[in-house]
Amino acid sequence: MKITAQEEYGLRCLLQLAQAPGGASLSIADIAAAEGLSQPYVAKLLAVLRQAGLIDSERGRSGGYRLAKLPQDVRLGSVLLALGEPLFEEPGYCQRHAGTETNGACVHLGGCSLRTLWGTLETWMHRTLDQISLADLMRGEEELGDLLRGKLSEVVTEPDVPLIPLRTLSRG
Repeated sequence: MKITAQEEYGLRCLLQLAQAPGGASLSIADIAAAEGLSQPYVAKLLAVLRQAGLIDSERGRSGGYRLAKLPQDVRLGSVLLALGEPLFEEPGYCQRHAGTETNGACVHLGGCSLRTLWGTLETWMHRTLDQISLADLMRGEEELGDLLRGKLSEVVTEPDVPLIPLRTLSRG
């Protein structure tokens, strides 16, 4: 899995807003300076986050951007989905990776262990990310590491985490 620049920097912009004293609004210039990013790029990221309902904006001299929810209510799963794409998404995944000589139909439609692998990892990853909030990321690095190890072990050992079943997809 590769974290995109948009996911990384978008999350960092959200952390800037989460750390603003008293939930104060921050300007694009404030966030850009704090993160070492260009103002146009921060504006683009904030537009994506606003469309996803994660932040609010206020125009005017004292305006700016602020979180739409408390940091403890903003889950990383929803943040990363707003900023990027899932690792595995059915339908469509198999057609996007069908091969160059198959007219858009995967040669492994009848049985594909990779589809099961990617789907299961997607489930585990999002169950973990949905348990982690912006408030958790504001903890110290060591404390956060302990929290993450605990959450990951819970998700991986949960008996009800389904393996994505192999399906026979129609060649439509």
